[in-house]
Amino acid sequence: MDKEQSIISNFKHNLNGDDGAIIGDMVYSKDMFVEDIHFKLHWLSPKQIGKKAMIVNLSDAIAMNATPKYALLGLGLPKNLSNKYIKELSIGLKECAAQYGTQIIGGDTILSNKLIISLTIISYLNSKKPLIRSGAKIGDIVCYTGVLGGSIKGLRTLLNGGKISSNSRFVTPNLRQEFIKQSAKWIRSGMDISDGLASDLPKITQNRAVKFNKKLSKFEFISGEEYEMLIVVPPKNIKRVLNQAKKCRVKLNLLGKIINERAKFHGKFTHF
Repeated sequence: MDKEQSIISNFKHNLNGDDGAIIGDMVYSKDMFVEDIHFKLHWLSPKQIGKKAMIVNLSDAIAMNATPKYALLGLGLPKNLSNKYIKELSIGLKECAAQYGTQIIGGDTILSNKLIISLTIISYLNSKKPLIRSGAKIGDIVCYTGVLGGSIKGLRTLLNGGKISSNSRFVTPNLRQEFIKQSAKWIRSGMDISDGLASDLPKITQNRAVKFNKKLSKFEFISGEEYEMLIVVPPKNIKRVLNQAKKCRVKLNLLGKIINERAKFHGKFTHF
């Protein structure tokens, strides 16, 4: 991750820093989904690959309390992929985009040794206040949505030559769009869990420690590509956020409270 931060510093700009750049009432975000970095071709169907590539990109916008509207698509396609395969890949991309009210409006294709899917998402903020990573204060409560650990379990099954269900978190993440849209005004800061809780927690607490009131398994702590929401809530707002989670039928876990100590980070994140 040090190399990634070094690259980011080469393009330092006052608009970047989170998963998307905010310009006026719009958010621009970009992510890549690459063969042998994020998946292997035989792990997922072309339709599943298209859907996941789209959903992990939409997650960045939704995590910032924005509604994705348009997408620009870049494809690097190996020569041996059939027209049928590419058609199924396209269906997956389009179906997922349509599910979240997003239109693919352009892009580019090139010949490549690996399947590469690059998406730029253009979104509109749901309110004047975007949800960003910074802003957490001592005493705030850290929470996360849903259940963690499913993605790494699916990944390990695949790495060991097994098969996983289409409902596996590794195949189909769940985005919490309505919950974030309705509760963002009571949340101090937030982000999606893409690199694993162990890696993402220091980012949102600004390297402050958390006094845990919930015990986590190793899988829950290190599992990347979950795309659940990690949020920081002022204590006075926690009941409102819990009520909104209940209305949206989202499980909200109260992980712990931010304390005035420096976080200790153990381990590192990589893709498979």
